[in-house]
Amino acid sequence: MEPNPETKTSEHTPKPYEQKEEEWDDSLFESNWTDQIERFEDMELKKDLLRGIFGYGFETPSVIQQKAIKPLTLKRDIIAQAQSGSGKTATFSIGMLQNVDNEDLKTQALVLAPTRELATQIHGVISSLGAFLNIKCVLLVGGTELKKNKIELKEGCHVVVGTPGRVNDLINRKYLSTEFLKMLIVDEADEMLGLGFLEQINDVIKNIPPLCQIALFSATILPDIIKLTENIMNDPVKILVKKENLTLEGIKQYFVSCQNEDVKYDNLFEIFGNIDLAQCFIYTNTKDKAERLSERMTENGFQVGCIHGKLEQEERNNTMRQFREGAVRILISTDLTGRGIDVHQVGLVINFELPTRKETYIHRIGRSGRYGRRGIAINLVNYHELSQMTRIQEFYNTQILELPTDLSEIE
Repeated sequence: MEPNPETKTSEHTPKPYEQKEEEWDDSLFESNWTDQIERFEDMELKKDLLRGIFGYGFETPSVIQQKAIKPLTLKRDIIAQAQSGSGKTATFSIGMLQNVDNEDLKTQALVLAPTRELATQIHGVISSLGAFLNIKCVLLVGGTELKKNKIELKEGCHVVVGTPGRVNDLINRKYLSTEFLKMLIVDEADEMLGLGFLEQINDVIKNIPPLCQIALFSATILPDIIKLTENIMNDPVKILVKKENLTLEGIKQYFVSCQNEDVKYDNLFEIFGNIDLAQCFIYTNTKDKAERLSERMTENGFQVGCIHGKLEQEERNNTMRQFREGAVRILISTDLTGRGIDVHQVGLVINFELPTRKETYIHRIGRSGRYGRRGIAINLVNYHELSQMTRIQEFYNTQILELPTDLSEIE
């Protein structure tokens, strides 16, 4: 495989966006790809990839998989949007694995995610789907030993999954070569092309070959994100969803009016005393609130885990492992786990605080009702949050009902 002599230049620099209500333009959300393939067997995939797909437990493709895998395998740039829990990770993983040459031990695909937890999960999905392809996939995330990453890259790999900071660091140190990249995948694209990660993503884009395929995936994509992709993508396939179609039909949404924080605690304890669900996420907006809530629930006899970005990576890993294994049934979290994290047993999400961004609401409640399963979202709302709840309902054309007194009615 010959490297491309040129790389993307700064003229492809995306510009940061600031969401403005009046700038929403539904015409930007018109899809230009309508083909659907209803069976994995009809997608012209490698036999060993099909073995990995069925071995992973998939039987029939979800809607986003029916639509988006084919243009990915055709090496088209793509902006793909679908509801949380609809199988986006497997979509880009399958499309990418189809085009990777397993006999050429060079880095051919790069997948970027906003959090270490999500990158780790994606790495696991790719490794499982590619189990029969002899694909080497390396995980590059912060909080892990840099020396180990250097050794893995020196030995060679086909696919890299990572967070922008660690990936850029290893590109700059010349340990990660991008000259043979065929595909760049950006998961949670609205978050990654926002103000927090934009500079780092642009640094990656500057280093990829000009013909490198770019794929952007997210449950929520803002108008300005679509506009700025004109600078970095070549006639992309668009598979998009208008905002009023984003709420999850399988998730029942409720709210409880609370005068103050103490009333929120009282209602929270009452909910757990009357609902019997396998596992639950509870979301707060800050790490301090997450820690205080964790302490108070522990004092009241609840066994909980707590996760946020200020914890050491090993502690974050241990907490997520305990939650996935069911050793801990309640996970209190900031938005660190609000995107993409898939724990099948989760049937309930509680917003102890409403998120400040409307888009985050969809991601949070999407932790329940994964891949067509039923879920429940309960919002504990004080007086100051009522207006935000109204904006969320209007924005997504959805209805958040008052929680019934008899909680058995919602199960």
